[in-house]
Amino acid sequence: MLWFGKKRKNPESYAYRLEMAERIVGHHVKYVTERKNDGIDEVIGRDGAMAIRNDELIVFASQDILFRTDIADLRVSELLSKDGVIVGGPDKEHGGNDRTLVVYYVYYRK
Repeated sequence: MLWFGKKRKNPESYAYRLEMAERIVGHHVKYVTERKNDGIDEVIGRDGAMAIRNDELIVFASQDILFRTDIADLRVSELLSKDGVIVGGPDKEHGGNDRTLVVYYVYYRK
């Protein structure tokens, strides 16, 4: 599909998910919140990083693995402020439950 002369990427494709995962891996994590069903965000970790290993995205904070999912199952979108990202999918680290996390980056002056 063309949009103002540019081809839009399919967010359901593996290539898009891998590209987004590679884009967010370079940021240091300030803190991580989890969205619960009642609409409340709860802080579950601070000071960490994100990594890709064995075709999985791993969110690491507070000296623990908070989230681990396959790239093929990953849902990812950037916050409009560009100071974080929303990641979701079945979490292998916590029994395969579907979770949604908001990961906020450390701000660096450019």
